[in-house]
Amino acid sequence: MKRNYYIVGLIFVTFFVISLITNILGPIIPDIITSFSLNLTLVALLPFSFFIAYGVMSIPAGMLVEKYKEKPVMIVAFAVSLGGSLLFSFFPSYSVAILSLFMIGIGIAILQVAINPLLRVAGGEEYFAFNSVMAQLIFGAASFLSPHIYSYLVKNLKADVATNGFIISTLSKIVPADLPWVSLYFIFDVVIVAMIIFIFVTKFPKVERKEDETAGSWETHKILFSKKIVILYFIGIFMYVGTEQGVANWISQFLYIYHRCDPQTIGANVVSWFWGMITAGCLLGLILLKIFDSRKVLIGFSALAIICYTAALFGSQSVALIAFPLMGFFASVMWSIIFSLALNSLDKHHGSFSGILCTGVIGGAIVPVIIGWLGDFCGLRIGMLFIYITIGYILSIGIWAKPLILNETIRMKKNKSDSASEKS
Repeated sequence: MKRNYYIVGLIFVTFFVISLITNILGPIIPDIITSFSLNLTLVALLPFSFFIAYGVMSIPAGMLVEKYKEKPVMIVAFAVSLGGSLLFSFFPSYSVAILSLFMIGIGIAILQVAINPLLRVAGGEEYFAFNSVMAQLIFGAASFLSPHIYSYLVKNLKADVATNGFIISTLSKIVPADLPWVSLYFIFDVVIVAMIIFIFVTKFPKVERKEDETAGSWETHKILFSKKIVILYFIGIFMYVGTEQGVANWISQFLYIYHRCDPQTIGANVVSWFWGMITAGCLLGLILLKIFDSRKVLIGFSALAIICYTAALFGSQSVALIAFPLMGFFASVMWSIIFSLALNSLDKHHGSFSGILCTGVIGGAIVPVIIGWLGDFCGLRIGMLFIYITIGYILSIGIWAKPLILNETIRMKKNKSDSASEKS
């Protein structure tokens, strides 16, 4: 099939929008605590309600896409997310936020399942690896940008609206004066509506799924869940997303509590750089994986992430402002390495296994709640020590993993070439 650059671009924009909405919770948590007078446990239930949707929808979403195809499913997914975003935009309260984030999470989970096979077909199979990396870079760019949008909106809504242009003056009329951060959700409303329109008028290519991309029956999933290796890698994805969200969601509040950093400026900026460094680390990871066994890269990066995290928790303000983003840099390769080691550890049922692994994203729901609960009793710094358990498990994967297929390195490729030359 001829490459469809428009569809590829639409998928990249979809990744951007997903990231823009998903990773904004961390920067706004201090505002949410203040606005709704919440303790750490209650505020942690917000990311819980979002990420638990992945656990509910990841496997059923694959079945929905197979039955109804990508275009209608993507429209429905964005419509559900729009409903959640509109709900919170006009009725901002803690209880509404729980339902709103769950609805947004449902939509995002469905989108994640739908767009990857579509990217393979529209972009060409031979370019799928490159396009996947590009999608992750775009995802990271949106994560870097969203905290800055938040800072811009909040600062300008607090200023003299008469001099701040059409967008700010319009938002000032509909956003509660004491909840300027809610303006973000009106921006999300507009963006999601635009996405629904673009998808509706777009002609989608037919996606023929490979066996590895097909969601299996419930019976297949039962068989997989009976395998120890499947459970171990499910826990690995759970631990990674728990690490990522457990740190990102609490950075700003940690800096506010222990270093009195303004959450709307310094805190948002550090969270932004945390995501930005995850993106930068992916680029280095791509190079290292061509040189070293992925298990060794995972061990090395996990150890360095632990060192940076320790410096962030127990260092001075200036150290923490640097160490938190650096921790993100070294966490960058964990998702892709764990996922590839997992799929390379089974010889069949990769489509169903992928769905199970994606369900592990619920780690992003549960770990922040554990940190918040511990933080209420022992202080946030003590609560954030829980991340040592999650990173420790990730490091252990590099030790016990025994994949059927190893990642190809430059040395392996050279050895294969030399062997072929000797045979000829």
